[in-house]
Amino acid sequence: MKTKYLKINADDNVAVAIVPLSKGETILVDGRQITLNEPIPAGHKFALKDFAPGENIVKYGYPIGHARTACKAGDWMNEENIQTNLSGLLDYTYRPTSVTLDIPRSNLTFKGYRRKNGDVGIRNEIWIIPTVGCVNGIIGQLAEGLRRETGGKGVDDIRAYPHNYGCSQLGDDHENTRKILRDMVLHPNAGGVLVVGLGCENNQPDQFKEFLGEYDQSRVRFMVTQKVSDEYEEGMKLLRELYEQACEDQREEVPVGELRVGLKCGGSDGFSGITANPLLGRFSDFLIAQGGTSVLTEVPEMFGAETILMNRCHNEELFHQTVKLINDFKEYFLSHGEPVGENPSPGNKAGGISTLEDKALGCTQKCGKSYVEGVLPYGERLKVKGLNLLSAPGNDLVASTALAACGCHIVLFTTGRGTPFGTFVPTLKVSTNSTLAANKPGWIDFNAGVILEDEPMDKTCERFTDYIIEVASGQPVNNEKKGYKEIAIFKTGVTL
Repeated sequence: MKTKYLKINADDNVAVAIVPLSKGETILVDGRQITLNEPIPAGHKFALKDFAPGENIVKYGYPIGHARTACKAGDWMNEENIQTNLSGLLDYTYRPTSVTLDIPRSNLTFKGYRRKNGDVGIRNEIWIIPTVGCVNGIIGQLAEGLRRETGGKGVDDIRAYPHNYGCSQLGDDHENTRKILRDMVLHPNAGGVLVVGLGCENNQPDQFKEFLGEYDQSRVRFMVTQKVSDEYEEGMKLLRELYEQACEDQREEVPVGELRVGLKCGGSDGFSGITANPLLGRFSDFLIAQGGTSVLTEVPEMFGAETILMNRCHNEELFHQTVKLINDFKEYFLSHGEPVGENPSPGNKAGGISTLEDKALGCTQKCGKSYVEGVLPYGERLKVKGLNLLSAPGNDLVASTALAACGCHIVLFTTGRGTPFGTFVPTLKVSTNSTLAANKPGWIDFNAGVILEDEPMDKTCERFTDYIIEVASGQPVNNEKKGYKEIAIFKTGVTL
C-alpha cells in the first residue's frame, strides 16, 4: 500500500484514512503537514483545514454538508461535527453535460436461455408465485414437493416466493403488488411459473391473468385453490408439466449487449465511493458501450447528487422525469413528517459516511458516466437500453426486488459491512474492503478492496467483467448457493 490516506478530488478539504491512523500522527497532504488531533478509523475523514461554523465540507469535489461547529485541521470529521445541507423540495435547471465513452466494442458473449418471445434469461428456474399471502403455506409445500421428487436436477432452482400482500390493499399499494408480481411472472430467468391464487382476494387471479398481457401460456400456469378439491395434488400436476418443459431448455451464446444489470449498495462504508461503487461504474459504462443496460435505483440515496444525474439526461424530457423522480420521493418523506436528509444508517456512520450527501456522492458512482436514457416508475419494466433510473426506496430488499422486477438479470450489490440476502435473481455481493471479503467468504462474491492494495482499476474491472460473464452463463453466486432468495414489495398506504 503506497499511502495511508486518500484525497479523492483536488478540490476536497477532507481526506479519507485507508488504514487506522493514530492521534499525533503527522500526514503530508499536498505538501502540507497535518497532525491528527485524535485517532481516525479506517474509512473515515479528517480535516485538511480549519473550518468555521457553517463552512462547507467538500468530498468527491462536492459539498457533503457543513461544519456544525469550529473544527481544526487534523480533526476527525464525522456525523457529530458535520450537518447535512439538504432540506425540502428544490427547483432544478437543466444544464446538460457532454458524455464521451471511449470504450471499444467487444465480441464478448455469455450463455443464456433464449425465450419464445426473443428475450434472454440467465437462469432456468421454476417459480411458484402467490397472488395473495393467504396461500404462502401452500406454495412452500409445493416447492418442497417438486424439489423432493426431482432432486432439484434439470433446472437451476425450484423456488416459492411468499409475500404478505394481494388483499386488503388500496390504490398505489394494490397496483404495486400487481406490478411486481406481473414482472416476476414475465421475467426470462424463469423457465416455468405456477401462479397460485386463493379466489376471494383483491388481486383476483382472472384479472391478474389479463393484467399480464401477452405471455407464454405453456410456461405460465394458474391454480385457484378455492376451485380445486386438493390444491397440493393439482399444484404438483401443473408443476410436473412445467418442469418437463423447462428441463428441455438449453443455453446458447448470447451477445453481452443483451445483459441487464441492477446497481445497488447496502451496508456502505467510507470505502464504497472509492473502490466498489466506482468499479460498478466502470463496468456499467463498459456494458452500455456494448449495447447493454444498467439500472440505478435507491432514489433517497440520490439526494445531494441528483443534479449530476439530471445533467446527464440525454434530453430535456428525461431531465423533467428525473426531477419528478426526485421530488416525488422528497414529497413522500415530507408528507410523513420526515426530513429528507437523515438517511445514513448506524452502520453507514460507523463505516465513515456522515451525511446523505456523503452517501449519495459515493452511491451514484455505481452508474459511471453514461447518459441517462430512461426513467422508470416503480414496478415498470425496462423499455430502452442504456442507463436507466428506477423509482424505489433505499431499503435493500425492496430496491433489489424492484431492480429484478424491471427486468434485470443480475443485481450487483456493493457493501462495506456485509449482508447475506438475495432477491429472485442472482444478487452478486461486491465488498469495498478486503477484510470483509476475508471474514465473510460465504457472503461476498467479489472483492473490490484490492483497489486499495494497488491493483489497477483496469485490471480489477477486467476480472470483474469475466466473473459476471461466468455468472450470467450459470455459475451460482453465494445467495443462490445458500438459498437466500426473497422478495419485498413497496407499501406506502393503509391496510384494510
